Formats: sequence, C-alpha cells, structure tokens
Amino acid sequence: MCTMGYEWLALAAAFLWAISSLISVKPARHLGPFAYSRWRMGCTAIMLSSMAAFTGGWATVAAEHMTLMMLSGLIGIFIGDTALFACMNRMGPRQAGLLFSCHAVFSAVLGYWLFSETWSGIELLGALLVFAGVVIAIFFGRKQSGKHDWESLQGKMAVGISIGLLSGLCQALGGIIAKPVMQTSIDPVAASAIRMITAFSAHSLFLFSGAKLAKAKQAINLKILAITALNGFLAMAVGMTLILYALQEGNVGMVALLSSTTPIMVLPLLWFITKQRPSRYAWYGAILAVIGTALIVT
Repeated sequence: MCTMGYEWLALAAAFLWAISSLISVKPARHLGPFAYSRWRMGCTAIMLSSMAAFTGGWATVAAEHMTLMMLSGLIGIFIGDTALFACMNRMGPRQAGLLFSCHAVFSAVLGYWLFSETWSGIELLGALLVFAGVVIAIFFGRKQSGKHDWESLQGKMAVGISIGLLSGLCQALGGIIAKPVMQTSIDPVAASAIRMITAFSAHSLFLFSGAKLAKAKQAINLKILAITALNGFLAMAVGMTLILYALQEGNVGMVALLSSTTPIMVLPLLWFITKQRPSRYAWYGAILAVIGTALIVT
C-alpha cells in the first residue's frame, strides 16, 4: 500500500501526464489517435498484468469488481484517451490540456451528486485558485506571435473543442465508476490492468471491424514503438495507477482537481522544447495554481 497522501499521488500523476503528453505528439501524429492508443494500451496492459501477477495483486480481484472496472476502462480509457489524442492532433498538447483539465469540474459535480462529497472552506478556496490558474495559464500559455507547429490548428476548432471536452467528461466518468471499487481491498495495479485490458480489447475489436479510423496512418517502426511503450509506462502504468491509489483515500473531485494541474506543468516543458517563452499571464496562472495546491495539500 502506498503511504503518500492522496494529494501528492494526484500531483505526481499530473507531472507524469505532462511529460507523457509531450512524448505523445510525434507517435500520435505518426500513427493516428486510434492506432496510437491501441499500441499504447497493448503495451501498458502487458506491463500492468505482469506487475499484478508478480505482486499477487490478482488475488485481490473479486468477481463483483470486474463489471465496474471494465466499464471504467471502456469509458475512461478507450473513449477518453482516444478522444484526447484526437484533440491533441488537432489543437496541440497545450490547448488539448486545457480542455482535458475540465474533467476536474465534471468530477467535482458528479462527486457531489453521487457521493455527497463536500470540501472545507480552505479546500474550496484552494480549488478555485487551482482551476483559475489552470485556465489562465493555458489560455495565455504562449505569446500570440508563437508559430510552432504544436500550436497550429488542424481542422475546425469546434470539432477539436468538442473532442477535448469529451475526453475530459469520459475521464471524470471513469474515475466516478471506479471509486466504489477502489474503496474495497482491491489492488490498484490489478484494477488498472483490468481497465487497460478492456480498453485494448475494445480497440482490437474496432480494428477487426475493418473501420478505416482504426487503421494506422503510417506503419509503426521500432522508434515509434519504443516511445509509445515509454509513454504507456509513464502515463498509464504509473500515472493512472497513482490516481487509483489516490481514489482510495481522497474524494473524486479533489483528486481530479489536483491531477488537472498537468497543463501548468506542461508550460515550462513546452518552453524548453519549442524555445518560445510563455507570456507573463501564463506564469500568473501558474502561481495561482501553486498557491491553491499548497492550501489543499497542507
């Protein structure tokens, strides 16, 4: 059992997602969102299944856990993750990150409605600062003169926004569905493996159906496979498992809120890679998010 507080687990997952979102750009554009997600989920399913077998985690899985975890994987990973990469291909990692971070709002509303989750005054203030900081940092995340390819819009903006919001909604629903199971004695690694196997199976069925969308844009090569496997390990094998650990102790809305700080963490990484410094408003947003996070975790 992990001994870190759920707040730090969620923040660690956000950091891993920030790194993996930038790693994803090249393979996602090379393969297309469906083929990339399928390869990534296949690699991650093998990793998680092996880890659960090695640690004995499979012994904690009961028959009544399966349905909810499979549904969580179908909605949160198969639909949600694929939608995220489709949005990223259209709008770049920065803007896709903003839309995906809306899952915190969806999770907070659903958590209150379904589980009667409430926040203290300090937690609510911190939550508002974090969310405001994320929105400000992403909307003003680069100078308007920035022309890097990762910031270019591919296709209609309305379609990209719709896909990005869908990814956030599915992420929220996936967490909500998994929450009751994660409050049992199930091993989070085994639970994460069930979600991943389900998502990979759904992707495989979609490919075997002959759907054009499921086919890769370009053939996979060893370099793309290595990057895809690394991304799967960081974001899914470790990142999503940390989120499931966090859900054992924390409420859905707060875990989602802290994990939605990924776009803040992306800013300095984008600056390093693209050599384009974000505007001062982006840093103002980052400072707000850091203050809000400090209020929550203390």
